[in-house]
Amino acid sequence: MLQGIYDFIKGIFEPLGDYLVGSALPVGSSFAGDIDALIALIAVMVGFWALLAYAAFFFLIFRFREKKGKKAKYVTGEEKNLKRWITYPHAAIIVCDVVIVFMAIMVWYNIKQRLPEADSTIRIISQQWAWNFVHPGPDNELDTDDDIITFNELHVQEGTTYHYELLSKDVLHDFSVPVFRLKQDAIPGRVMKGWFKPTRAGEYDIQCAEMCGIGHGIMGARIVVETPEEHAAWMSQSSTGKLASR
Repeated sequence: MLQGIYDFIKGIFEPLGDYLVGSALPVGSSFAGDIDALIALIAVMVGFWALLAYAAFFFLIFRFREKKGKKAKYVTGEEKNLKRWITYPHAAIIVCDVVIVFMAIMVWYNIKQRLPEADSTIRIISQQWAWNFVHPGPDNELDTDDDIITFNELHVQEGTTYHYELLSKDVLHDFSVPVFRLKQDAIPGRVMKGWFKPTRAGEYDIQCAEMCGIGHGIMGARIVVETPEEHAAWMSQSSTGKLASR
């Protein structure tokens, strides 16, 4: 039932999210639309109440400005006809807050807690100030002799569900892929797990989104999303267990 309500509200705001966010930043993963819909929902609800509050504020300033020969009326706010102007908007705002919190929780659950079955698993190792990626080889398993290791370049296949193991060798880092709407802290001593499913072939930026020292600004990499044919060709050309390049 809750998922059905979520899907209904998401369906209303997803086109707007695609327009507001997707027009500036490509939708590159299966869950990017969920994030964009949530952003659109918050923008609409917060924007509506902000505009309404500003309109009421300036109307009251203009309507009840000081005038010669007219004495201001003392209002306590306890009058029944005035209390509804406080009670009704408050109730409406609370309803909007509940909707936003509900949608945010559902997005978090669907993306962070409910991991789909993996087609493949990769390992992401962060350090000052670079990224190392361990891809499974033809056997599609990590920690075997045919693993492919790359530096600052991650290769994935379009339409494939990936689980990732995110580690840090030194300090806090953050694995961020804006087109995926993906952002995950890398914490020393812990293995952070998550997933993504690329849906758009191309080359995109990977960023460190956590201040990690003097070289933070140059800690960038790229993710190459390939068609099945391109990915198979790249894998066959890559040196087994060594630093691979395109």
